[in-house]
Amino acid sequence: MLDLLGETVERLDVIGNISRDMTRYPDHRGGSRLGGAALLLSLAAAKAGRRAAPVCVLGSDLAHLPEAPRLDMLDWSARIQVDGMSTTFDLEYDLQGELVVVGTDYGVAEGLTEHALRHVDQHPRGTYHVCCRRPLDVAAVLGRLAGNATDFSVDFFLPSAEAMIRAAACWLPKATTLFVNAAEYRLLEQVIDCGTLPEVVVTDGPRAVVVRRFGRQVASAVPPPHPPREVSGAGDTLAGTFLAHRSQGATTAQALAEATAAAARYVAAPSLPIPAPRRN
Repeated sequence: MLDLLGETVERLDVIGNISRDMTRYPDHRGGSRLGGAALLLSLAAAKAGRRAAPVCVLGSDLAHLPEAPRLDMLDWSARIQVDGMSTTFDLEYDLQGELVVVGTDYGVAEGLTEHALRHVDQHPRGTYHVCCRRPLDVAAVLGRLAGNATDFSVDFFLPSAEAMIRAAACWLPKATTLFVNAAEYRLLEQVIDCGTLPEVVVTDGPRAVVVRRFGRQVASAVPPPHPPREVSGAGDTLAGTFLAHRSQGATTAQALAEATAAAARYVAAPSLPIPAPRRN
């Protein structure tokens, strides 16, 4: 893929889950949809002009995704498909969009660590984003990337963030960018000197998103006030959009403005239904 200057944009390989999600809100919003950070972040990056490949494990139930409309913009060469059911998430939110209950069945994603390590070994000079959430062995994957001196960025998922941040801590100063929400940033401060981190993007719901470089704020942006229909996936959309624009030469402030706008559009109209398999 070419950027606006006609130069090749390196592929972003996104290590994480692709899932069937059920989201629930007290006012009856939500429902069944496709989810998983590897899918949503890759889609956001692709829509922003960067070639993106989910490094994931698909079960038999989602084996048809690479041919599905709207998903064929992704590079699916880094996924594997195995017999069994894909990951499922049952996500319950309060009216403020805070996650209160998570139900999970990881299914075939239990094999994600092995697949990710094999992929990294085959592509040691790639550019990676690691979705640091269960069931991935984060220490093993980040250790392999850091040992290869590979460019990588990371994000977290609040229900598992404390354990994942502790597991990842020694590798985080080698990450190009960390994406966290305000609660995760507080956890981060408890286990690492944030002044050692090259770049941290901190979201805070409808409030300003800030970028800190070695502990110092260098950019901020306030999301447009779109009423949210669905908050699940907003952070993935922001991260994928930010990484895509930075890779194409945008300044930090420009990339952050594009990313917050994309996330705001996503929460206002997040339609990503689970596609039915094509009939032969």
